[in-house]
Amino acid sequence: MNDCIVVIPTYNELENVEAIIRKVFSLSHPFDLLIIDDGSPDGTAGVVKDLMKEYPGLHLVERKGKLGLGTAYIHGFKWALEKGYNYIFEMDADFSHPPEDLVRLYNACANEGHDVAVGSRYITGVNVVNWPINRVLMSYFAGYYVRMITGMPIMDPTAGFICYTAKVLNTINLDNIRFIGYAFQIEMKFNSWKYGFSITEVPIIFTDRTKGASKMSKGIFKEAIFGVITLKINSYFKRYIPKHSTQKLPASS
Repeated sequence: MNDCIVVIPTYNELENVEAIIRKVFSLSHPFDLLIIDDGSPDGTAGVVKDLMKEYPGLHLVERKGKLGLGTAYIHGFKWALEKGYNYIFEMDADFSHPPEDLVRLYNACANEGHDVAVGSRYITGVNVVNWPINRVLMSYFAGYYVRMITGMPIMDPTAGFICYTAKVLNTINLDNIRFIGYAFQIEMKFNSWKYGFSITEVPIIFTDRTKGASKMSKGIFKEAIFGVITLKINSYFKRYIPKHSTQKLPASS
């Protein structure tokens, strides 16, 4: 078994799933792969099952219906921890996150000693391709809003391309993660930071999907806006005792 596993949630990703699986397994560093499929009616899970015969490191969890991105990742994280993986990655199925950059995220944790590595669209400017300008601005200023409210020094807090070490996921109480959309990504990073884990941002070029339909909705943005305030308020009533951190970021305000 490899020490790395990539968790990819899917819903109607028939056009992308085979290509993303083959790409991950072609990388220079070995990664196992877990697909969490929420009952895709287009046959996504069937493609994965066929490829499992070819790739022993490919795994599939099928869920009934769309249960939310955050719950898919939580399910995948728990599955990976139970199996003993040391480096657990999350990414999209649509190639918006460059699969080859999984190796860079791994190196940031395994070789540079960080606890969390974020594939960041904004750490070296604005590295986004094929998004309309209004969406770029919304995403960029969402990051500014999160930093202003929480004090968390992360340029891309809504990023969904991440490597977590097992010690981070074992420290965070995954059962208490409440959000399911963009706010899920913020909540995970916020908890990692509050527990004193070392977080680094690795610059990537984010390219919007060219196949399949976007799962973005107004409800996801609304959750993020109000969720950030809730996170900050709740943090005043919670004790974060740093555990197993290799480095420690400055304390929050």
